[in-house]
Amino acid sequence: MTNSGRPGPAIHGRAFGPAADADRALAKRGPSSALTIAGSDSGGGAGIQADLRTFAAHGVHGLSAIAALTAQHTRGVTAVHVPPVDFLRAQIDACFDDFDIGAVKLGMLANAAVIHAVADALQAHAPRFLVLDPVMVATSGAKLLEDDALDALRTRLIPRADLLTPNIPEAELLTGRRIEGAADAERALEALLALGAKAVLLKGGHLDEGGQVVDRYRDATADASFVHARLPLEGHGTGCTLASAVAANLCLGLPMAQAAAAAVDYVGRALRQGYRPGRGEVRVLDHFGAARTA
Repeated sequence: MTNSGRPGPAIHGRAFGPAADADRALAKRGPSSALTIAGSDSGGGAGIQADLRTFAAHGVHGLSAIAALTAQHTRGVTAVHVPPVDFLRAQIDACFDDFDIGAVKLGMLANAAVIHAVADALQAHAPRFLVLDPVMVATSGAKLLEDDALDALRTRLIPRADLLTPNIPEAELLTGRRIEGAADAERALEALLALGAKAVLLKGGHLDEGGQVVDRYRDATADASFVHARLPLEGHGTGCTLASAVAANLCLGLPMAQAAAAAVDYVGRALRQGYRPGRGEVRVLDHFGAARTA
């Protein structure tokens, strides 16, 4: 189409003019990109691997900057290696130098030096959206965040976050308060917002509320609870997938509260259709099956 709204000249079916050039450029450029800065899971169920599958299942191009490497399977984490922060920064810079990044998702950032390096990079590049999953402890119970990193997380990253997605143990560490029931969870939402995040999605899987799981969302103007039946199984990579699904939905143009609601639904479908690839009891999510049944 031309600026007047009339079709531009065409030769053998190809339109010409500024709008047509823009359409062809968009088609060549492809979808918006989401960047995950997180840890690699050698078992393939969580971390960077789950994030990239989630982005792809949503039709979003996935980018990654690996902040940690774990030797991990469905029964636990056996070793963690943290690459030099200069190399982490080089990965982040390379992504921003070339791609249209609609959202950044943060996962496992093992120590204070890594957190400061990531915070410096985000300050330099100013992404449109930042989704922060404050990974501290693996499903198996393995500790994934060093003690000196907690303060850096609170002061350097949470104030930058458009959405913070802690589980109950992580929220307890961040707020210094026990969360033992629904009233505690509501108070925790306010305490987490007070740390500077624009919105919080508090995951309720660790909280005993009978036969249901309640994920609580709050921002400055919206308040929502996402209630779903508790499944008799243990999932692996659910937290990573939830945060990366929110990031993907933001890339697709959904407002934050809707992006969070859609992500909760997606994780539920992926978990119900999940499978056990290893000898452990945990179930890995079916990312593409969840997308097909949306």
